[in-house]
Amino acid sequence: MCGIAGYSLSSASSTWRTLSAQALLTGIAERGADAVGYAFRAGEAFRAGEAFRVDEGAVTVHKQRSGASELLDRVFIPEHATQVLLHVRDYTKGHPRIEANNHPVRHGAVVGVHNGIIFNDDDLFAARGIPRDEAGMTVDSEIIFALAESSGSDPRELEALRGSMAAAWFDEREPGFLRLARGTGRPVWLGVGPEEVLFASTERALEIVERFCQVELAKEELEEGTLVTLSDGREVERRRFRPNREFEEQKLPAVRAPRERALCLERLAALAALV
Repeated sequence: MCGIAGYSLSSASSTWRTLSAQALLTGIAERGADAVGYAFRAGEAFRAGEAFRVDEGAVTVHKQRSGASELLDRVFIPEHATQVLLHVRDYTKGHPRIEANNHPVRHGAVVGVHNGIIFNDDDLFAARGIPRDEAGMTVDSEIIFALAESSGSDPRELEALRGSMAAAWFDEREPGFLRLARGTGRPVWLGVGPEEVLFASTERALEIVERFCQVELAKEELEEGTLVTLSDGREVERRRFRPNREFEEQKLPAVRAPRERALCLERLAALAALV
């Protein structure tokens, strides 16, 4: 059981980039403590009143082997960033001592996060003739992002996956877009504000953002078999697919690291007081 979260903001959003990311990370912290990470992507940035162009597609990734509480104070999202992914890991396949196995996971131009277990990843890599992004990688989540890269994020490709899935990803070839998919067996909640769309594994994570970031969100649990495309703080497309339900998975408790939640809530309160 892992936790995923993230957001897409418009450039006009007054939401504090770093604090919102810290609040989301706090909200999912209890779902895993084997590794933690985040990624962000920026559009156009401004300095001293003059616009300067950054590489809009490039994704910056930070991850480490620890629980969220050991990273929370060091999370930093530039104020010109508009897209963020966050993850806490309770690993099942792909040992966290290999950094490439930890999330956000990269495959080629695609960087993403995943909650769930994919049982046929090795079979799909072999059948499609797709090599692993790095030698030594064994994490099952990589196949999601490999299929997204090869298909241009066609939701029909997600039907080949056998297992549970909630996932989100960036494609460096498509600046401005963040994709969020729910297959089966794992929850995803959307929180929609005037200039922002946030998502997380639990509704409670969105409520923590509301509390500490002073934003009101309309909340919705995403249906299974749904791929949502977000851009500039709004939903721009919603497509359906048929998840493969032909698998059995041992039921895991949603709370895997309760101490992480308590530690992060305490630190988040202190961080919010400084804003």
